[in-house]
Amino acid sequence: MTIEPDVEISWQTTSRLRLRTCIHHTDQDHGGAFSHIGGNVDTLDISDTVRIPMSEIRMTAVRSQGAGGQNVNKVATAIHLRFDIEGSDAIPDKIKQKLLRLSDHRITDDGVIVIKSQAHRSQDRNRQAALDRLAELLKGALREPKRRIKTKPSKRSKQKRLDNKSRRGALKRTRQSTRDD
Repeated sequence: MTIEPDVEISWQTTSRLRLRTCIHHTDQDHGGAFSHIGGNVDTLDISDTVRIPMSEIRMTAVRSQGAGGQNVNKVATAIHLRFDIEGSDAIPDKIKQKLLRLSDHRITDDGVIVIKSQAHRSQDRNRQAALDRLAELLKGALREPKRRIKTKPSKRSKQKRLDNKSRRGALKRTRQSTRDD
């Protein structure tokens, strides 16, 4: 008889995105401790329909630029995030094309989004900030632009414009010097 592990789904909510992690509980693993079973099961939720597996996002810790005090040359706290648009299976083709057409300096010619986060002193906060910025970029591509509703000037506004033109023209005529013949 095999015992199926209980599955707990926890949500880590940040300012603008949610990370979903499936944690499997088993009595056999480490005396009942939590463990990740399987590969990386985290996802970056962009919308109800678009979820990007964390395995498609590559993050590298590098040293931050600028002044940093004692840890400036010792600790790699900045994060380089790379996400391949064309290589992702989680994003629909329509949105991929929209992202590739953007003239954003973070998108390379090869179709890779590169985001560098170094605003915070800790690596975890920089990682979260980079994921937030990626989520915002992808949410922007998901948004459909508002359709422009064509409007027509009213009769009153047309008449007002013509009256102002006549008034200005009359004023300018009075400023002209007259010639004596």
